[in-house]
Amino acid sequence: MAKQRWRTSKKGDNDARLEIFRYAILLFAGVILLKLVYIQVFQHAFYEALASGQHELFQELIPERGEIYLHDFKDETLVPIAVNQQLAFVYTDPRQIEEADDTAEALGELFGYSEEQIDALEERLDQPEDPYEPIAREVDEKTLEKILALELPGVHYVREASRLYPEPEMSGHILGFMGTNEDGSTSGKYGIEGYFDEELTGTQGYLLSERDISGRLIAVGTREYEPAQDGVDVVLTLDRTIQHKACTSLQEAMVKHGADGGSVVIVAPDTGKILAMCGAPDYDPNAYNEVDSIHVFNNPAIFEAYEPGSIFKPLTMAAAIDVGAVSPTTTFTDTGSVMVDGWNKPIGNAEGKVYGTVDMTKVLEDSINTGMIYSMRAMGMDVFVEYVKAFGFGKYTGIELETENAGTVDSLDIGAEIYSATASFGQGITVTPLQIVMAYAAIANGGVLKAPLIVDEIHYPDGTIEKRSVRDIAQVIDPKTARTISAMLVSVIEHGHGGKAAVPGYYIGGKTGTAQVAKSGSIGYEQDNTIGSFAGFGPVEDPKFAMVVRIDNPKDVVWAESTAAPLFGEIAEFLLQYFEIPPVRAIE
Repeated sequence: MAKQRWRTSKKGDNDARLEIFRYAILLFAGVILLKLVYIQVFQHAFYEALASGQHELFQELIPERGEIYLHDFKDETLVPIAVNQQLAFVYTDPRQIEEADDTAEALGELFGYSEEQIDALEERLDQPEDPYEPIAREVDEKTLEKILALELPGVHYVREASRLYPEPEMSGHILGFMGTNEDGSTSGKYGIEGYFDEELTGTQGYLLSERDISGRLIAVGTREYEPAQDGVDVVLTLDRTIQHKACTSLQEAMVKHGADGGSVVIVAPDTGKILAMCGAPDYDPNAYNEVDSIHVFNNPAIFEAYEPGSIFKPLTMAAAIDVGAVSPTTTFTDTGSVMVDGWNKPIGNAEGKVYGTVDMTKVLEDSINTGMIYSMRAMGMDVFVEYVKAFGFGKYTGIELETENAGTVDSLDIGAEIYSATASFGQGITVTPLQIVMAYAAIANGGVLKAPLIVDEIHYPDGTIEKRSVRDIAQVIDPKTARTISAMLVSVIEHGHGGKAAVPGYYIGGKTGTAQVAKSGSIGYEQDNTIGSFAGFGPVEDPKFAMVVRIDNPKDVVWAESTAAPLFGEIAEFLLQYFEIPPVRAIE
């Protein structure tokens, strides 16, 4: 009996152990199942990225930079002017290279290296313990094919995005470029590339996992995966055809007059949208590292503030008329010069001319300095200063471009009459071409100053489009005053110094300005160095454009009526035809 009981007990123990083993198997299977569910549902993105391979994973983690476009309003299309292209980054693994001298010679020949460069490359490749040596970035397809045909051991490549600017001859100052930082990374510099660098860059993704000391994934370790978010696309307000015409004409005028530089800005008065913005000398953003001076990176239309000279006079006159201090028919007697408080010498007219008794229209037509001082005194210095600031001078316009200069009107706050007197005819203060054209656009727009817009739309990767809104800054002058000044500016072109800016068959308003260039670091002005400008708009009865033209230090002629005015007239005639605006008067 005892023996039987022992056998029964033993059998029971075996059954118990089997039952425990069975439950253990079921528990283990359950854990595996739960882990698989967790992986499939909660970490699907991680393993999908891991399984895609290193190259595809790189594409997932590094965002694609957004592109930049401008309009072609005639075709109603968008034209890319900053795009991405896939070029090769060639590198070597010296551990795999058997003949460093032969490899250096072969690569050096393809890349056009000198003997010294080949020797230096050989020294870098002849390092058996070195796993990595970079050779060249942005290698084009043709060169890459030649490298691959050599089948050199240890020479490898990867594709990487590179920025391409298809129309560099008219876009350097607007676009900026992609430059290299101290840590070897790249980022946008200047222009749109610099201003919108963060938005264009996008958000980098990441893949995070825990590994053991052998580099293997830990099965139950932490894993996170976040895909990259591509950058936005930026659509500019610029019109491709207008931009090309403005930039081409500016370059031709510079060559003709042997000028040091120049700029053109064209604006739609009713919206503040920039239709064209050109600066010279410009640069090729594809080869930004080949410039003679980094100064060329600055956009002269927004960066180079200068004393505007006589193109400022209509703004002074507009202020005086707006407060009722003068009218177009108000007369004063010019004796050739006038004394002002705070200066011990008389202030005279250009070339010492004396005009006698004239009205305010004649003051603008003949660009009489003393007449502008008369207008400033008639309204009072404080009122004059208020209008100067109301037109936007001495402050940033807020345009979405890098390196904008606010100019300076600080001297007007001193209170001495000399500063307001000289400012009334455009000396002693500094402005940018953009500030000037926006002020003239305000006159053309019934006295309403608009904020300048150079970005029309932002296109997000998810398909969302953000439209930039037109924004009013201030009603600077009354609409009636704006109409009055407009008529006076037509008279300036037809009876004054602005005749070469005229367009037959149309009423165009505008004003010339030949500005002296202040000495750097001392008092006074440079000899034989002037800046010629012309600012205006048209057609006056329904303005479609406002424009400023600036020519720096022309060598053949001094006065703006022979440099900036003809350039303005040429571009204005093109614009009227481009906008298909019919003539309103007989063409003689």
